[in-house]
Amino acid sequence: MCFQPILVSGIGLAEWNEDTLWRSAYKGLADDCLFFAEDVFGGQFCIKDNRVFIFDPEAGALESLVDDIEGWAKTLLSDYEMLSGYPLAHQWQKNNGQIPAGKRLLPKVPFTLGGAFDLGNLYLADAVEGMRFRADIAVQIKDLPDGSQIKLNIVN
Repeated sequence: MCFQPILVSGIGLAEWNEDTLWRSAYKGLADDCLFFAEDVFGGQFCIKDNRVFIFDPEAGALESLVDDIEGWAKTLLSDYEMLSGYPLAHQWQKNNGQIPAGKRLLPKVPFTLGGAFDLGNLYLADAVEGMRFRADIAVQIKDLPDGSQIKLNIVN
């Protein structure tokens, strides 16, 4: 299975949840959450208001998943392929080798913007940098209605 507890190149739970690491880049969208695990794409699992949520790093959106950690564990085990990204992670690793600690598979064209869930749309990226990059997208699109046309400008 491809579930990743929060441990990114020596970064533990407390450090991962520090505002200065990546959370502040979401400009309030990630506030009041305790992030404790992530899928292979860096999608976050978190606790907020005593419930477990999925945090979409591209949209900066929370989706309620279950009532508690026990429910999260049961749900993850029953639907691990969808919730962990296992099928694509397995294919990636067969073709490219193990995904190193601190790295995640990120889409070249963000999933939120129509990018495909396939190997051709994935690249290996630093987990923290991936969160910061996607925070920039999330902040820019947060108030747009679904189906809006956007122009993605990438500036170094």
